[in-house]
Amino acid sequence: MSGLLTQMCQSSLARLEAARAQESEQQLWARASDAPPAPKLKLSAEGFDVIAECKLASPSAGDLSQHTSDVVERVKAYAYGGACAVSVLTEPSRFGGSLDHLRQAAAALEPLNVPAMRKDFLVDPYQVMEARAAGAGGVLVIVRMLERSHITELLDCAAMLKMFVLLETFDAQDLQVANEILEQRKHHDEQILVGLNCRDLETLTVDLSRLEELADRLPSGYPTVAESGVSSLEDVKRVVDVGYRVALVGTTLMSSAQPKELLGEMLATGRERAMAVRTRKLRMVTGDAPDE
Repeated sequence: MSGLLTQMCQSSLARLEAARAQESEQQLWARASDAPPAPKLKLSAEGFDVIAECKLASPSAGDLSQHTSDVVERVKAYAYGGACAVSVLTEPSRFGGSLDHLRQAAAALEPLNVPAMRKDFLVDPYQVMEARAAGAGGVLVIVRMLERSHITELLDCAAMLKMFVLLETFDAQDLQVANEILEQRKHHDEQILVGLNCRDLETLTVDLSRLEELADRLPSGYPTVAESGVSSLEDVKRVVDVGYRVALVGTTLMSSAQPKELLGEMLATGRERAMAVRTRKLRMVTGDAPDE
């Protein structure tokens, strides 16, 4: 596990223990179970979607609050721009996040029928319950950071609370673990997306080619998510061409003064490309020659 993930895991464990000291798991479970249902994650039949991310800082980009420190207005812009979900950072030390941001975002998104997803370095089902109690409809689970038994516990908790999960991987080994876990869960009633993050956790640089190189190792039957590195319309085309169904876009949207418009452009480009890919595959199956 990288230095960053080790630090984030330790920080997450400390926050977990502090939260447990304030509220028992039984009390939290009751709050999470009684929370109003979150909007469902719905993917477009047009073949491409964006999970838009709200974060006020990141280790790679630094302060991202130049164009907004208003979480509510930012996530509403994402929803109006067509995001299928909004990822909200709740990690405080490196990403400027908090559970209050998640609560505010979920409340703003609920009438717009867009789910919020808690993005954090979760280590325990307690934190999934925290997300549901705050109004989130989904959570991020990082394969590399957890033992398989702990991944299963988080997936089980999310399923019981009717939350979707973005299962995040970084390399071929992570993908192998994800494939094996999902093979064991193929008859479970749950909604899981599988993401491949192309950021190097040591240097924090991104390498979009990793999304292409490992695309064929992604589990079949699950929506696939291109994470990090999608920063332009050409990047959108690249990931759609190799089969990604969703892109998670954070820094690029947070750095934009017009996130609604930029998101709309990304969606239009991705969906047009997805249609072209489907048409090309259909012609290959039917033997039709492409148009000159």
